[in-house]
Amino acid sequence: MQGGRSRLWEVERSLVDVAMGRSKADLVIKNGTLVNVFTKELIEEVDVAIKGDRIALVGKAEHAIGPETQVIDARGRYLIPGFLDGHVHIESSMVTVTQFARAVLPHGTTAVFIDPHEIANVLGLEGIKLILDEAKGLPLKVYVSVPSCVPASSPEFETAGAEIGPVEIEEAMKWEGVVALGEVMNYPGVIYGDEKMHSEIQISLRLGKVVEGHWAGPLGSELSAYVASGISSCHESTTKEMGLAKARLGMYTMIREGSAWKDLADVIKIVTEGGIDARRICLVTDDRHPQDLVSEGHIDYVVRRAIEEGVDPITAIQMATINTAEHFNRDQDIGAISPGKFGDILILDDLKRIEISLVVANGEVIAKEGKLVVDMRPPSYPSFAKNTVRVKKRPTTSDFEIKAPIDEGLVKVHVIGILEGKVNTKHLIEELKVMEGKIMSNPEEDIAKVAVIERHKLTGNIGKGFVKGFGFKKGAVASTVAHDSHNLLIVGTNDRDMAIAANKLIDVGGGMVSVSDGGIISLVELPIAGIMSDQPVEEVAEKVEKLERAWRELGCKIVSPFMTMSLLALSVLPELRITDKGLIDTVEFKRIDLIAD
Repeated sequence: MQGGRSRLWEVERSLVDVAMGRSKADLVIKNGTLVNVFTKELIEEVDVAIKGDRIALVGKAEHAIGPETQVIDARGRYLIPGFLDGHVHIESSMVTVTQFARAVLPHGTTAVFIDPHEIANVLGLEGIKLILDEAKGLPLKVYVSVPSCVPASSPEFETAGAEIGPVEIEEAMKWEGVVALGEVMNYPGVIYGDEKMHSEIQISLRLGKVVEGHWAGPLGSELSAYVASGISSCHESTTKEMGLAKARLGMYTMIREGSAWKDLADVIKIVTEGGIDARRICLVTDDRHPQDLVSEGHIDYVVRRAIEEGVDPITAIQMATINTAEHFNRDQDIGAISPGKFGDILILDDLKRIEISLVVANGEVIAKEGKLVVDMRPPSYPSFAKNTVRVKKRPTTSDFEIKAPIDEGLVKVHVIGILEGKVNTKHLIEELKVMEGKIMSNPEEDIAKVAVIERHKLTGNIGKGFVKGFGFKKGAVASTVAHDSHNLLIVGTNDRDMAIAANKLIDVGGGMVSVSDGGIISLVELPIAGIMSDQPVEEVAEKVEKLERAWRELGCKIVSPFMTMSLLALSVLPELRITDKGLIDTVEFKRIDLIAD
């Protein structure tokens, strides 16, 4: 058994017996209209017989029905495979794997391919083990891509909580449930011959694993070099041009529609306008916040969006099922309704609107009309996973002051310019006022302070700078969700509120907080590695919604502001970022001074 589920070689004989009528099925779904993702057909009046957790027969199943067989009549409804998310960071939902499963299973997601690089950047391999152990026995199948970039960039640029290199990669690749090397964000390391990066890729390929990509660079010979290394997918396409270039080189083009990054409308045009074969296109979420999971859904939402953009419903379903399974070499087990595969079946009332009335996972009915009908035991996390916000000293107001080379006047500084709903930033030069030797923020011109406090190794590092685009008129916000090293990140209009926000998160072991006029106005506690809650997803969603309202009170009106903020410290994305070691020019890949020459 694998995670409580069968391996095909263990049960194949019993499946044959059911298909031949020599023994009886445990569950039979009758008279449904089958969405065949292999042949792109709708086939009416189809029965599906399931023995244990796998499908034994697709066709007519009267001879497989016995007195103990559970029978579900699906006449007038559609049968489709369980949805797969081919690239997602569960930690970005801010809840545990169990709570994530509670949220997505009623929406028809029966398997996810996760890259746990968020918890890995805090806790290393031990963090990945925690995720894998928790996933065992859940109705949701959780396949893991071992993070390739922990830390995301050089120690010269930032301080991370852990490091994963070739030795750790080789160990983890042998763990049950591991299927791939996680997104290779260090694409300069690939094309310019970084030894560590190539060693990780070589180990993964030698062990027969998939290598996941993350390409946001040019589309010429550099992209060919990247693909030549064996990297076979990418979820970072934000335009039709980018998606098409990758698809033409044989990559699986993963089209992302998450909470913050809305790429589908443009990238899907490679299918709706370009007319390319869609069998190497996968729909993914990457990051999905708890309130969106609760209110909008998961992959079912992305499939609906694809259909709204003009994709044929069966093609859209292929993009979220068989295409993903084949990419990860898991199509013997998942991705379609066919004999031998796991009994992961959705019954739909409406094909175009993806109205799911019943979810079967591993041969068991687990959700009806959007509600779970099974229980899942709450996980228990060890103390080492909950005591991760460690700073050399508690920050005070003076720690957020930024010294100027003059006593009074104006200075030109490098400023991070955010772009709403985009992962990239702009490298701006702005003029700011100096008072009593300190550079001041300028809320009137939408320029706030930003600081990163190292919280893993007691270095005492504090990187300080300025950011433009959030719209803050007052107060401060802070978060220990700060990709990828997840140091303590603070953005604010004044030093006092910034210090209060930072200290509150130190006190609660991590999370997200907003402060105004010296008082806490909203708080989301995330005590597990400083990035995940141990509370039910509905409660976390409610707190995140309150946090979003608080941000609006402070003046921020942009979509998914938490995710935009969390990427300010991601030192591998263009153009300008900030870490505990200061400003990083991520085009030239170098540290720069705050003061512009």
